[in-house]
Amino acid sequence: MARFTGKRVLITGGTSGIGLAGAKRIADESGKLVITGTNQQRLTATREALPRARVLHNDATDPNAAEALVPSVAEHGGLDGLWLNAGYADVRGIDQVDADFFDRMMRTNVRGPALQLARLAEHLNDGASVVVTSSTATYEGASAASVYAATKGALVAMARGWATALAERGIRVNVLVPGAIDTAFREFMGDQTRDAFEHDVVSRVPLNRIGTAEEAAAVALFLLSDDATYVTASQYIVDGGLAKR
Repeated sequence: MARFTGKRVLITGGTSGIGLAGAKRIADESGKLVITGTNQQRLTATREALPRARVLHNDATDPNAAEALVPSVAEHGGLDGLWLNAGYADVRGIDQVDADFFDRMMRTNVRGPALQLARLAEHLNDGASVVVTSSTATYEGASAASVYAATKGALVAMARGWATALAERGIRVNVLVPGAIDTAFREFMGDQTRDAFEHDVVSRVPLNRIGTAEEAAAVALFLLSDDATYVTASQYIVDGGLAKR
């Protein structure tokens, strides 16, 4: 199967986890890739793993980051797919949230994707697909994840507006909502805290396991592909049944 033959896809935050798993699959299906990340070691590893991809250092917290992507997008005729996947997680109790913590997470998880779409929309080909990565944290009500959950809920709300705005060009916008997935995304936690967190999550997942990056990426690629040409303004939850939505 080669769903991405002749198609060009940009994945932000594509040097690890779900984004990298999706990038490898798109490459296997003959797609052309632009991939962004911020970690130099991961950027180098991604270039080695995907030598035909254009792999760029690009930090979504920088207000000029979206503009910096335009030359790589525009020079080959625009994009058929845009996966706004970059983001990060951190947790604090409600009495420990300060302005720096709040602003950093909002800059990365909300302002970054908003500015990226605002600048790149004109470079989306008619009939293109946009996928936005949210999180089941939006629905879980975890006490220490209120700010993170708010950022991911904001993405759901923005994506619905984007779907309306871009529909006249046949561009679809959908949201991938991963639950507990086996990636490095929770590396900010210590080993003991992460193990306890994952044990607690697994105990509440009907499928009784953590998901894989490949399983979550497969759903994103469905949404990016022409298999989903009549799907827009939707949320696809990949969580083993955790959120039960």
